[in-house]
Amino acid sequence: MKSAVETLNPTRVRLTVEVPFEELKPSLDAAYKKINQQVTVKGFRQGKIPARVIDQRFGRGAVLEEAVNDALPKFYTEAVNEGELNVLGQPDVDITELKDGELLAFTAEVDIRPALEIPDYSGIEVEVDAVEVSDEDVEKSVEQLRERFASTTPVERAAEDGDVLTLNLEAKVDGEVLEDGVAQGVTYTVGSGELLDGIDDAVKGLEAGGEATFTSELKGGSAEGKEAEVKVEVTEVKSRELPALDDEFAQLASEFDTLEELKADSRKRLEDMKRYDQATQAQEKVLDELLKLVEVPMPEKLLADEIQTRKHNLEHHQLGQMGLDLAKYLEIQGKTEEEFDAETKEQAEKGIKTQFILDELVNKEKLNVSQEELTEHLMRRAQSSGMSPDQFAQAVVEGGQVPMLVGEVARGKALAVVVEAATVKDTNGEVIDLEDEDETEVAETVVAEAEGTDAAADEKPEA
Repeated sequence: MKSAVETLNPTRVRLTVEVPFEELKPSLDAAYKKINQQVTVKGFRQGKIPARVIDQRFGRGAVLEEAVNDALPKFYTEAVNEGELNVLGQPDVDITELKDGELLAFTAEVDIRPALEIPDYSGIEVEVDAVEVSDEDVEKSVEQLRERFASTTPVERAAEDGDVLTLNLEAKVDGEVLEDGVAQGVTYTVGSGELLDGIDDAVKGLEAGGEATFTSELKGGSAEGKEAEVKVEVTEVKSRELPALDDEFAQLASEFDTLEELKADSRKRLEDMKRYDQATQAQEKVLDELLKLVEVPMPEKLLADEIQTRKHNLEHHQLGQMGLDLAKYLEIQGKTEEEFDAETKEQAEKGIKTQFILDELVNKEKLNVSQEELTEHLMRRAQSSGMSPDQFAQAVVEGGQVPMLVGEVARGKALAVVVEAATVKDTNGEVIDLEDEDETEVAETVVAEAEGTDAAADEKPEA
């Protein structure tokens, strides 16, 4: 077999391949064998029909077509390996010559990874938010915890802000009660802003047994977005009582004996969250600066496929789960379809650039992925997907996705290397040392978000 490579542009090549006919013999034998199993000829047992009879009855052309279809992937792969090409996606193949007994010739156009030059990135400088937790932040955190331990007591009075009500609701559109417009025993906190616009004004001042009617735009259901006449009946009014902020509350709500210990722990948790946010911000900003340093030719077909994939995932997975279509989503976002398309293209380009550049860095820095690192990454991916680690691992292996996971970890390590070389300062001008953070784990999340993969799940510390 002979092959030659012609560079069409920095991201696409044309392979020209010539194959001596004798190298088609294994595929020709396989073609005769396959046809033998599929047809019957009077006077011959199935599977024992001579080749000359198959040629006479069904045509040599059918055999050649079967043989070429079988052989092309093998010869294409050999040509790719011979040319040391890093191909992307499927090739466009054109058979240019097929002479029975003499020659098979074909061309294959395919996208390739562009050759990249990674410049010195040690001069990257970024600014991130300072880690500052105020007394007000701590008080707010403790107050939120206090809210969770509030108790309710039935009262015989009119409803006020903060009361917890039990409601029956009935919604009508154009005078007709909606099939899904009736709800009973709904719990609602006055002033929470939940349920329907206008409900707070309607229920304030009502005692148990009181009714009111108001008009509101429905936020969901069969008549979503339509104006409805809503009748609300208050069946019970309860007052909320917050526990006193003292040591007894600290013992009730936590493992601490005193309120001061609880507040100190809340401050530490808030600081941990802000440090995580700071590390994430540093990784994102360093990645953006790295992308500016490297010129990346964009494979057109790969970009088109990536844009289509992102649109498909949004429309058929994310929006589908929320009961929205693209038109409604754009309306909520306040975007035109043109703006959405431009944004999707920009995100797709960033994802492709991120992968190309970090993969090049993996090779340049000779980064390897250990079994322990791969296992930890698999556990995080399993958690974000809602599957057990065993289920996720099985799905990854069966789908041949192990190299993809290895690549995700390696790219996270590559970004962590760049961040370590960069200068990161906070808004107070202090140089930030991120070594205490798990840089690679944070970097994996940042990279996944940039690439648009489902690893970009929220893995923040809990407050």
